[in-house]
Amino acid sequence: MKQRLWRVVSVAVMACMPFVVGAQQQEDPVAEYRELFGEDNPAELWEQRGEGLWREARGPKNVPLSSCDFGLGAGVVAGAYAQMPRYFADTGRVEDLESRLVTCMTTIQGFDRETVLRSRFGDGDKKSDLEALTAYIVGQSRGHTVDIKLQHPAEKVAYETGKSLFFYRAGPHDFSCASCHGESGKRIRLQSLPGLLEKKDAQFAFTTWPGYRVSQGELRTLEWRLADCFRQQRLPQLGYGSPAAVALVMFMAVNANGGKMDAPNLKR
Repeated sequence: MKQRLWRVVSVAVMACMPFVVGAQQQEDPVAEYRELFGEDNPAELWEQRGEGLWREARGPKNVPLSSCDFGLGAGVVAGAYAQMPRYFADTGRVEDLESRLVTCMTTIQGFDRETVLRSRFGDGDKKSDLEALTAYIVGQSRGHTVDIKLQHPAEKVAYETGKSLFFYRAGPHDFSCASCHGESGKRIRLQSLPGLLEKKDAQFAFTTWPGYRVSQGELRTLEWRLADCFRQQRLPQLGYGSPAAVALVMFMAVNANGGKMDAPNLKR
């Protein structure tokens, strides 16, 4: 399995230059690579590594993450992501998957938070445990229906905060998230942009992250996607797992209610 997937990755890397040119000639440049990969997706390599990290005794306390609770009980990962973000009584706040993983890695395994966040995003030989764990846990919700209930007052506040941030205009270009994602049919350069206020687009956008990005040869998570959007808007850096980041994830997740999880997926 691993050997076959690495061959697919190699083909994708060698095809990067035609990919850039081809993007000017076809509506969906990723379609060619989806056809090339077939049933395989290089994201499986991150999922496999994430599963190993999930089961391995690690950290100063030398224990696995098997007692981490994502809202469905200690160690239960099947379907958990499809019901996140959510409020957690043990921390007294709303957490998305990635911020919850940081909580568990620090409290259960004894890792230092700054050390964990130092490798929150991988690049080349620099691998991220958080990305791998996220890929594995999200993969355990594949086929599950997104179902965010907003039962706790803090969850409702997170959603409303995310909605406000989505429409908030700032930065040197006076952009908001809604500037690009407020309606369907918009494009940036030659890339179609999902309208996150439209049910179908919102469901597709949320249920297909994280994803393996062909153009980068890396798996990218939803927190990475949001942080990169902030960078492109020339806004201050979005804190990983911050209330603002979690609120935006909550807004996207609620808008995607009813969609079927199909991640990790394949991205441009």
